[in-house]
Amino acid sequence: MNKVYADSTSALSGLLFDGMTIMAGGFGLCGIPEHLILALRDSGVKDITVVSNNCGVDDFGLGILLQTRQIKKMVSSYVGENGEFERQYLSGELELEFNPQGTLAERIRAGGAGIPAFYTKTGYGTLVAEGKETREFNGEMYVMETGLVADLSIVKAWKGDESGNLVYRRTARNFNPMMATAGRVCVAEVEELVPTGSLDADHIHTPGIYVNRMLLGTHFEKRIERRTVREAA
Repeated sequence: MNKVYADSTSALSGLLFDGMTIMAGGFGLCGIPEHLILALRDSGVKDITVVSNNCGVDDFGLGILLQTRQIKKMVSSYVGENGEFERQYLSGELELEFNPQGTLAERIRAGGAGIPAFYTKTGYGTLVAEGKETREFNGEMYVMETGLVADLSIVKAWKGDESGNLVYRRTARNFNPMMATAGRVCVAEVEELVPTGSLDADHIHTPGIYVNRMLLGTHFEKRIERRTVREAA
């Protein structure tokens, strides 16, 4: 089975539909699937729910899908530096399901592991727990959170082989590995594509069984969300 596609547009061909749920990997602007996000924009798919830690910045990453009004709902933990995200939410144009960051990560991991729900102490007694089941364990109160599964996961890896085995680099391991397992279909873009068997098996983070399609990306921008430098002495 050939998993390698020529570009991001062909890699998404036949997978998109209005109203779908998409998980998008990365942390801030690190490890985001830049090319696949652009292909989503160009496809015109609309009313999508996006599960992602944040929503990029105004003119880059998932932020460009806010500009084109293709996102109906965000499931995330951080508004970040995105002014349009904030504006659309406060004006009622965008639905938002806020999650504590660790809870969001565990909801995604649980979805990929086939776990429908779990209990966590995080958020008990706050707005996070409103409308959710709570339960006592060993004298402590917990909130029930449900696992998350998406119609499509788009992830970015440093290296991948032709069988779909993926290796992430540093901060890009935030959210990408668990999202790869929690999508009914997973499409990965990689910086380097190598023949099957070239990767050290002990270094593989996502086994190829989870990856349905992949592409070799080029010219990654890899922007920095907020550059901070020390003033010269």
